[in-house]
Amino acid sequence: MFQAAQYKGTKEEQYQLLIKQLDALLDGEPDEIANLSNASALLNQFLEDVNWVGFYIWKQDELVLGPFQGLPACVRIPSGKGVCGTAIAEGKTQRIEDVNAFPGHIACDAASQSEIVVPLFKNNEIYGVLDIDSPSVGRFDEVDESSLIQFARTLEKHL
Repeated sequence: MFQAAQYKGTKEEQYQLLIKQLDALLDGEPDEIANLSNASALLNQFLEDVNWVGFYIWKQDELVLGPFQGLPACVRIPSGKGVCGTAIAEGKTQRIEDVNAFPGHIACDAASQSEIVVPLFKNNEIYGVLDIDSPSVGRFDEVDESSLIQFARTLEKHL
């Protein structure tokens, strides 16, 4: 899962270390764009088999592209459209094994085969989403989902 050879332990333990690193990295920094940028870079550095890691921010009734690591991406996504828009409309994490089987999937990068999207909240209001794509079908499992939700909750403390 993680590229860095110094990480030992179970997948859950590796994620816990990553979440602690995120919290320490963002501690004391009030700028949201800086924090989102570092969070996407941290995830991109440590997650294997991903081709896009980033954020969309909820602005004026649509998601707008935020800091990310990867190829250029779709700039605006309406609520209810694609995996990201569905996460916003339903207010819950979307873990999609095969994006080509997802009704209304928005193909920003044709290489993406699976995706996980975690909604972000600020002051109990929707803030945006964490979006991670993989070129492999079925890349994300239950451990990824629960751990990335914890990652998102930690990030929210710094928004």
